[in-house]
Amino acid sequence: MGLLRRTTLAQLADAPFTYPEVGRTRDGDLPTGYDHVDRAAVVGTGRAAFDRAATAVFGWCAQRGAGLRVQASGPAGTPGTVVLMTAGLRRLGLDIPCRVVWVVDESDRRGFGYGTLPGHPESGEESFVVSVQPNGDVVYELRAFSRLATPLSRLGAPVSRRVQSAALDRYVAAIRRAASG
Repeated sequence: MGLLRRTTLAQLADAPFTYPEVGRTRDGDLPTGYDHVDRAAVVGTGRAAFDRAATAVFGWCAQRGAGLRVQASGPAGTPGTVVLMTAGLRRLGLDIPCRVVWVVDESDRRGFGYGTLPGHPESGEESFVVSVQPNGDVVYELRAFSRLATPLSRLGAPVSRRVQSAALDRYVAAIRRAASG
């Protein structure tokens, strides 16, 4: 998918994470020394909207909705699944490798978190969880901690952060569309 690709999904299966705080987007405080994102948005109402939103989260719809091309070694709902996303032009795109770290699959809360692998322009973790509240609101939560990991991303730090913020907005919009049917 991108000229910058040097590895395959199979080669990334055993690659080490690029940060030590694996799993920290699931519960509790995000680790210090990183930029943090903690965003929640109501994306729908009712059980049907929750089911559609959860299906979208596990189907990589947020990432695709942000304009990323997605290749995965398995479903997002399986820890250990490697996902290789590509941003930008098809032949000159930037590859963004991650691995699913944790999954929550409860009756009122569903989602997963993934962490960065070597070659990712950032180092850290991001999570995508939908829940249905007692009042029926369907809430999509994004949590992340990251720091720029490559010389190129650090050189473009202000642009890199704006790109990340725009991607988060697109993630929410994609899940909102999915929840509405």
